[in-house]
Amino acid sequence: MELDLAQLRALDATVRGGTLEAAARTLHVTPSAISQRLRALEVATGRILLVRTKPVQVTESGQAVLRLARQVDVLTADVARELGGDPSPEGTPTLPIAVNADSMATWVLPALAPLAGDVCLDLYREDQEHTSALLRAGTVMAAVTADAEPVPGCTSTRLGSMRYRPMATPGFARRWFPTGPTPEALARAPVVVFDRKDDLQHRYVHAQAGSDVAPPVHYVPAAADYVAAVALGLGWGMVPDLQARAVRAALVALDPADAVDVVLYWQQWRLRSTTLDRVREAVLAAAGRELDRPGESGR
Repeated sequence: MELDLAQLRALDATVRGGTLEAAARTLHVTPSAISQRLRALEVATGRILLVRTKPVQVTESGQAVLRLARQVDVLTADVARELGGDPSPEGTPTLPIAVNADSMATWVLPALAPLAGDVCLDLYREDQEHTSALLRAGTVMAAVTADAEPVPGCTSTRLGSMRYRPMATPGFARRWFPTGPTPEALARAPVVVFDRKDDLQHRYVHAQAGSDVAPPVHYVPAAADYVAAVALGLGWGMVPDLQARAVRAALVALDPADAVDVVLYWQQWRLRSTTLDRVREAVLAAAGRELDRPGESGR
């Protein structure tokens, strides 16, 4: 089976953009040309690769070819750079990476910023318990994840732990937790939850008060706004130490001795790529500075 580079790029651009029109704008061709390349790629593979909805949906066969397309894109850019090629925008590789919201809001973006001239970043925000699914689907090439077990075809490296504490404003704590986070108080006090995939608060509540407790919930699905909501007194929430520093004067820990550590890992495709390795090194270096290591008492 021989696959054409232009056809692979058309597949990648269509999936990134969601439509043939978006892919055409990216590759500076007509939507008809994109359609022809995709049709030729499906003929070459003998498989349906895309369901042409809006946005397009990648089939299981398409996921395998998409992984190849993105690998070829990165490796081609690596070779061009080694040969002294012109680092034009068209030659800059795009790396899709999945990152949990709290990491993105604190330490990941500063880690990646120095690489901005050499790589285009396509960041997917997803809960750390679900980022590995994007690796399996071929949507991303690397991910910050809570899964230690490598996705098939990937490597896994422990980064460290993000430490979360149940926190609230002093006034909220006095009103709802006058004697601390008792089961009775946790059952009544409003809690701020990031989104419906976020189970940190529920894990803490269930550990302290049992699984049948269902307190009132506010959903605030943005990392900075989540902490702001807690700091404004909407409810209590599990706030990472890395974010609590900025609002420490406005928040108190409901139980200073209690914390939940979320261990994070860096998983990436098992691919010999200087670009991907540079991203990995930058992420690991930042994690070494910012995340808690085994045996540490916290920040």
